[in-house]
Amino acid sequence: MFGKDGCKQDQGVSVKLLLKAITLDNGIRYLGALALLGFCYEFGLGVSIDFKLAEKYYKSSISIQYQHTVYSDDYTPIQDELVLMAISRLAFLRKYGRPGVYIDKLEAQKWEALLASNGPMSMAWVKRTAIDNKCSASQYCLGIYYHDGIIVEKNEKKAFEWYKLSAEQGNSRGQSILGYCYGEGYGVKKNEMEAMLWYRLAAAQGETVAIYNIGYCYEDGIGVKKNMKEAVIWYRIAAEQHNAFAQNSLGYCYEDGIGIDTDPVLAAFWYEKSSQQGYPWAQCNLGYCYQNGIGVEKDVVASAEWYRKAALQEHPRAQHNLGFCYQNGIGVEKNEHEAIRWFKKSAALGNIFAFHSLGYCYQNGVGVQVNRQKAIYWYILSAKQNHAPAQLSLGYCYRNGIGVEKNEIEAVKWFRRSAKQGNAIAQNSLGFFYEEGIGTTVCAKKAVYWYMQAARQGNAWAQCNLGSCYAHGIGVKHEFSKAIYWYKKAAYQNLARAQDKLASLLQNGLGTSQNLELAFILYDRAAQQNYVSAQFHLANCYEKGIGCVADTDKAISWFERAATGGCQTSRERLRYLLLRRMFSMETTLSETDFFLDHLTNGHSAPAA
Repeated sequence: MFGKDGCKQDQGVSVKLLLKAITLDNGIRYLGALALLGFCYEFGLGVSIDFKLAEKYYKSSISIQYQHTVYSDDYTPIQDELVLMAISRLAFLRKYGRPGVYIDKLEAQKWEALLASNGPMSMAWVKRTAIDNKCSASQYCLGIYYHDGIIVEKNEKKAFEWYKLSAEQGNSRGQSILGYCYGEGYGVKKNEMEAMLWYRLAAAQGETVAIYNIGYCYEDGIGVKKNMKEAVIWYRIAAEQHNAFAQNSLGYCYEDGIGIDTDPVLAAFWYEKSSQQGYPWAQCNLGYCYQNGIGVEKDVVASAEWYRKAALQEHPRAQHNLGFCYQNGIGVEKNEHEAIRWFKKSAALGNIFAFHSLGYCYQNGVGVQVNRQKAIYWYILSAKQNHAPAQLSLGYCYRNGIGVEKNEIEAVKWFRRSAKQGNAIAQNSLGFFYEEGIGTTVCAKKAVYWYMQAARQGNAWAQCNLGSCYAHGIGVKHEFSKAIYWYKKAAYQNLARAQDKLASLLQNGLGTSQNLELAFILYDRAAQQNYVSAQFHLANCYEKGIGCVADTDKAISWFERAATGGCQTSRERLRYLLLRRMFSMETTLSETDFFLDHLTNGHSAPAA
């Protein structure tokens, strides 16, 4: 294999001898031969690269005794250098995957712990063959030890040096990882052009990680001009060769229409391909597809299961999403304590979504005791990392003095930061602050600007507020027709306030043809949602027969509901109708006695 002791190097013959050895010997050397065969198939030494066979031989070399050891956490010392080499390579394949090899980061951690328990001997064979035999594959593997801090302390410079030695001998894996080092500035000064050079050398040898990384460079403009169409080409080449990272990337290109036409079915297809290889990002993305019916039939149970698979591999977003499922009973039985557990796991890994969710839970007592100071703590962690929903929540807390002293200026600051990131609720809130002069100077034009930003995103409250601006000439030219347009947008989303205001314009023929019947219908819809103004208007319609058949009983009923909601005009109309009914009948009661009698019997209600 290495051309030692006067033998000519012939890796093909070496593989034949190893294959013969595993059929003849059942002793300890048999395990070593299996380990070496795995190494040959992983790196293409005397055979074509075949990661599945490499995995098979590595696993076979690790005796049942050793496999039991890792799964029981009872780490018995291993004396065979080749078996330890096989364990280190299997740990790598489980951690990073390769075409056809399933990623399982938890299993990888167990194998790494077993290596650590055996100390320097775990890397002895790799180190010796890298130094003495100048084996490019071993040099690459030795770089991995220093890169990941397995057995030895992490050392970027040493990792880079070994990768460079491997790459300069033409090893495609060494070339690919060397490109990564130059692209990220890992152990060497960042040089994006040099990164692309090494990626292309490795890609020319069919190294799928390098092919994927070229796509990534085109996506982010690393060492080349940004070109998403070109990125998709490279992602597809790697994906069709079963690279899990590329399959996931091709999936999100199809999902979002990046560099290619949007196709949710193909997005889910590629996420599925990657997920079946254990890639946690793809599992999380596939869970999202099942949760929302993107390219697949909606299936919240399947969604939660895919989130769980990724979460168990310590994928922070999947952990957060699984927590969200438990919080809201999506695909799993609702369990707020379990939600908190997953949110905390995700937060421990720095996930800003989890920071925000924990803030919400502490603010509202979801799975924990209400603790508004802790809510603020988590909101701030998330907001300072530019998470727009957290900035909105923090602004709301400052607006209302929740967990902090009320500070409307500070509220405006956080609303503005969230609004600038496109958060529609924050945009509407900021518009309202400018309209009313809360925490800032009144500026009708800025109010309209922010209402418009939110309204265009479909925010019903902003659409209604924008309609009101046009109806009253606030920050814009007075135009009832545009008020109608925006009120309709909000009314179609069943916003009671917009339905009431639209009905008023229809009833009076402002900005549109008068339509009493439609106005009545809209008042009724808003009134059924307990919108007090609409209840008053609906009662008025019933009293006077506007857009409907007059009905005094219904008028009284709706005036009573509006009066209970605090509408003083409805109280007066209710009193009038009740008195009118009394005087249309023979009675000995005075007007005052009659009114007080009905008041105590529930026809109205005192203000709280």
